[in-house]
Amino acid sequence: MQKRIIFLADFDYFFAQCEELRNPTIKNKPVVVGVYSGRTEESGAVSTSNYIARNYGVKSGLPLFMAKHKLEGTDALFFKVDHEYYSKISNRIMDIFRTYASNIEQVSIDEAYLDVTQQVGGSFEKARDYAQTIKADVNTQVGLSFTIGIGPNKLLAKIACDSQKPNGLTIIKPEAAEAFLAPLSVDHLLGVGKKTTVRMEQMGIKTIGELAKYDVQRLIETFGKALGIYFHNAANAVDNEPVQEQGEAESISKIGTLKQDTHDIEFILQKTSELIEPIYKELTEKGYSFKTISIYAVNVDLNGKTRSVTLEQPAKDKDTILRNVRLLFERFLDESSLDVRRVGVRVAGFSKEELKQKQLSSFFYH
Repeated sequence: MQKRIIFLADFDYFFAQCEELRNPTIKNKPVVVGVYSGRTEESGAVSTSNYIARNYGVKSGLPLFMAKHKLEGTDALFFKVDHEYYSKISNRIMDIFRTYASNIEQVSIDEAYLDVTQQVGGSFEKARDYAQTIKADVNTQVGLSFTIGIGPNKLLAKIACDSQKPNGLTIIKPEAAEAFLAPLSVDHLLGVGKKTTVRMEQMGIKTIGELAKYDVQRLIETFGKALGIYFHNAANAVDNEPVQEQGEAESISKIGTLKQDTHDIEFILQKTSELIEPIYKELTEKGYSFKTISIYAVNVDLNGKTRSVTLEQPAKDKDTILRNVRLLFERFLDESSLDVRRVGVRVAGFSKEELKQKQLSSFFYH
């Protein structure tokens, strides 16, 4: 059975980094994004801060008046949360992720799991280079850095991701999982909060290694069957939960590698036609109409680019996809003199009344 390769991508200090993207001149200053209550100018709490502000002790949840006190005498900048702007940045990155993974699962505005098992052939060695490619692509297209944790399941990917920030990349291979987890405190496990940590310490359990060896029946007696079994499995690095999109379908996308690097439109369209076939098959099976058609191209310099068109009226036919993909690639090739290495096609903007299924998985052709 092929090993699973799961990434967890966590955008570094996301809200504050978005503000730095909007105004690059503030990048070397303490930046704080807060949720303001409106009672007074300083009432509210810190949502996130960049690492310069964190060096002064400003972290999420800190009252804003305390954050201002800690940053007194600096050239710190404070911003109100701008969810609409941050969501646009997040959506752009998630769209890029969908071109790289068989399945993605967005768990928050700044965090997503990616199942890349097929893309790297189950190889953790290839996974490192693949992660670097994704990080570079997002940085080129969006200008944002993020951390990736890599593991054989979601649990280990999460722990790997949390172990090195910002802009980190950590791998936990199956054979190294036990040694990696054993010395960590139990609160590194998802679901182990302050109260549970205290309860476990009273039971003589301080590390994940100690939890792994603890009698599972006693865990069940203390925490109930579901939690008891979960704590036992998690401590032993067992997590079979799949990576799956939450909510309704938003897009179907396929990407493939060309047999040779090229700038020839007809050679490129031969590949995109292959990619469009399974896209159209899924559209037909589900009865979806669509309004947005996008292309994706990776040049020989490994920079990825996307181009999109939104139709005035929803369409259902394959010819509309083929025709617009040709137009988009013709424009793209006019803009770039570099040869193309990989190409992709994405269809989105499905009619709401037809969205009855969960997010369709996207996959790669090689």
